[in-house]
Amino acid sequence: MSHSTVPRSGAEASMLEKTPGTSADATGIREKQGSGKLSFRLRFRRDRVLILMTLPAVVLLLVFNYLPILGNVVAFQDYDPYISDNGIVSILHSPFVGLQNFQEIFGDSAFWSAVQNTLVLFFVQLVLFFPIPIVLALLINSVVRPRVRAVAQAVLYLPHFFSWVLVIAVFQQMFGGAGMLSQLLRQHGYNGLDIMTDPNTFPFLVTAQSVWKDAGWGIIVFLAALASVSQDLYEAAAMDGAGRWRRMWHVTLPALRPVIALLLVLRVGDALTVGFEQILLQRDAVGPDAGEILDTFVWWNGVHNQNFGYAAAAGLVKGVVSIGLVLAANKVAHLMGEQGVYKK
Repeated sequence: MSHSTVPRSGAEASMLEKTPGTSADATGIREKQGSGKLSFRLRFRRDRVLILMTLPAVVLLLVFNYLPILGNVVAFQDYDPYISDNGIVSILHSPFVGLQNFQEIFGDSAFWSAVQNTLVLFFVQLVLFFPIPIVLALLINSVVRPRVRAVAQAVLYLPHFFSWVLVIAVFQQMFGGAGMLSQLLRQHGYNGLDIMTDPNTFPFLVTAQSVWKDAGWGIIVFLAALASVSQDLYEAAAMDGAGRWRRMWHVTLPALRPVIALLLVLRVGDALTVGFEQILLQRDAVGPDAGEILDTFVWWNGVHNQNFGYAAAAGLVKGVVSIGLVLAANKVAHLMGEQGVYKK
């Protein structure tokens, strides 16, 4: 007979009952054995330190991310912030107009122009910007010397910490009407170029600015994924006669596939957000026909024109469409065998 099945005497049983925590542990064990998993009480006792550590972050998330969602009720009102100094009181006393703001938005040609400009910028950046961090990560990962790799990473990361005002000022000095490129062309007998005010090249200009500023920062995730790839796979592929390009194609890129799928889903979900500050600083230079996107449309109508209900309706439409894009892109990722943002 095994030790666990030996019957205990009355003295042993009473001693166990008097031992502190024994009865609670025994109860927890019985609950675990009965349900097949730990009870909520035991899981809370086990993870209470972690819960306390994450509690401040949860509170901040609720206060600054979820509570403001209630303000979307303004989209269904003729909101007047001057009714009271208290914003909540202003919301409670502003008259409801139902779907009137949405009807005006869908009938506004300026709104559809902003949607078109936003989608054009998204597709241009998806094609020309999204692959660049992947390529840079592969190039840096192929560098053998650690010192050279560290210098390359630092040089690529640095522009991310520049403000958009500084980035646009640098591009203005290089590609503006009085910039370095125009002066160089005039010195050789050609007409100068003013790329900064050309509506036709504006999507490519914005993409070039984003690449210069944020491509180096974007490679961090891909380098982290590459660091987790076992070197044994590369050695085995090399022993089988695979060259550098074949090792990259059959070992490196498959390791990056889950990360690429995840970031692509997030990028598609963020399709209607293509850089508010960057576009707002250059909107007047190219005109609203080419430089108006949904974010600047909301800002211009809400903050500048004080039409808060109209702007809130436009922002709510953008949010709903973005959620739909995330769900659709995540479904496509599942069909391709990737996890995406969340599991099935």
